[in-house]
Amino acid sequence: MEKPIRWGLLGTGGICQALAEALAHVPDARLVAVGSRGPERAAAFAARNAAAHPGVRPHASYQALVEDPEVDVVYIGTPHTDHAGSALMALQAGKAVLCEKPFTLNRAQAEAVVSLAQERRCFLMEAMWTRFVPAVAEAKRLVDGGAIGEPLSLRADFGFAATDLPAEHRALNPALGGGSLLDVGIYPLSLASFLLGPIDDAQAVARLGPTGVDVHAAFTLRHRGGGLSQGLSSLRGRTPWTAQVLGSAGWIELHPPFFHAEGLTLVREGAPAVEQRLPHTGNGYAHQVLEVHRCLRQGLPESPVMPLAESLALMGWLDRMRAQIGLRYPGE
Repeated sequence: MEKPIRWGLLGTGGICQALAEALAHVPDARLVAVGSRGPERAAAFAARNAAAHPGVRPHASYQALVEDPEVDVVYIGTPHTDHAGSALMALQAGKAVLCEKPFTLNRAQAEAVVSLAQERRCFLMEAMWTRFVPAVAEAKRLVDGGAIGEPLSLRADFGFAATDLPAEHRALNPALGGGSLLDVGIYPLSLASFLLGPIDDAQAVARLGPTGVDVHAAFTLRHRGGGLSQGLSSLRGRTPWTAQVLGSAGWIELHPPFFHAEGLTLVREGAPAVEQRLPHTGNGYAHQVLEVHRCLRQGLPESPVMPLAESLALMGWLDRMRAQIGLRYPGE
């Protein structure tokens, strides 16, 4: 086996725990460090994961984590408002970076992060894990291969009921980049861009909640190739978590939940429906880790599956939609 690639987790929340669990499913990955804003949480995280990842070093600051000479890749799993600052810190330290979605709070921040990565020649990727699970990768292959003819439209939804969350929770707090568009709307938005290509226009409507962030939003997209997409995001109701892509000769349905689907159904004119079961490894996050490893071992500065130009474009469209619904974050 090749020399292991060593990971450090910047953050100790649920998404970092999910990534720690995923790393255990990647043979050439090693979780070697975790960083928090204080010693207690970092130590507790390391202890909780000691069985799967013995010897994880807890760091009492993010700066200490990115300066750890044993860390090759930093995974950023903090709230949206912290993504840009943490990514810049890690890149300044010369680390490869996998940054949780949404990439940053807005396009201006994303441009600064990408610029530094290119200047320092460090690998950088948005952690849009959905693109790398086998079922979504197969849907992409089928669409690009003409299995449903000309791609015409996509429809996807992602919503959950956050009615019992306190106002200061990251999903509802404007100071933490809250709102359904950035939290879960990024999934249908990114899927539409992935399967139907670059976006040329976006229109959004939304219901704003008591904290001023969008709690229910719908958007339509026009793609450069002529396709049209619809997305729904919600913090007020659990949606079916479905996604369908329609073409001139049939359609593909990703089995729910589409964002980590384990199968799909292909329907073509005049032929029986074909179901494919395509399970993912573990909780599904391992596939994006494998992509990071592939790129690093091949000397690629970014992933061709989740390229930086597309991350920048999607942040720009999120900016545009937030402007349409009247949502600005503090400091913007």
